[in-house]
Amino acid sequence: MTRSVAIVTGAAGDIGRAIARRLADDHDVILLIDIDASAVQKATEELGPAERFVPLKTDVTSEIDTAQMAKAAAGLGVVKTLVNNAGAARAVSLHDTTPDIWRADNALNLEAAFLCFRAVEDMLKASKGSLINIASVNGMAVFGHPAYSAAKAGLLHFTRLVAVEYGKFGIRANAVAPGTVRTQAWEARANANPNVFEEARRWYPLQRVVDPADVANAVAFLAGPLAAAITGICLPVDCGLTAGQAELAHTFSQSDHY
Repeated sequence: MTRSVAIVTGAAGDIGRAIARRLADDHDVILLIDIDASAVQKATEELGPAERFVPLKTDVTSEIDTAQMAKAAAGLGVVKTLVNNAGAARAVSLHDTTPDIWRADNALNLEAAFLCFRAVEDMLKASKGSLINIASVNGMAVFGHPAYSAAKAGLLHFTRLVAVEYGKFGIRANAVAPGTVRTQAWEARANANPNVFEEARRWYPLQRVVDPADVANAVAFLAGPLAAAITGICLPVDCGLTAGQAELAHTFSQSDHY
């Protein structure tokens, strides 16, 4: 039988590894894409056998590299799922954002998703596959990191563009928008400020931040048959952040129930 393949970009990071691990429940082969060759090799070794977890060094902002990624994926089986997870945020404020940072953040967080999709779109057409873009609550409201946030807002609209234009081929396109995720990047901030998670937690109705597994579970749902009629949506995985804040509701209502 032909093996089913899922592609996960930015796969060496905490969220990427969690997504790869979860998608392995429903796919035969996971192609892990990352620009850091040693990190993605280590990730695949930690995840499982080489015949199921395949690393590939790829610059997702390069048209040449994404074409090579598509060729490698085609050699592994039938591409059923593409997860555009690669991303990074640089300057924290608009004042600190240089033109180079603006362009770099848009290249990685938005243009790369376009390049990866176009590279494998024919394979997704053939399999009636699924595209899942990892966006962010930053694309829905202002939480800092403006260039990253603007790119993520564009990624949400790109998701809808694919859903509408490619739905006739059976391709479903959806986005997941995480809130604060407890990753190594946040652990570094915790080392600098031990109270950072407590400070963040107060803004979340569930009184906790997101775990990489929470994001991975949402991706698996959207990629799977239970979401067969779902396309063009953004699923926030944010412990309630975008729903509202109890602290603010208390200020406005003066009700102790918040």
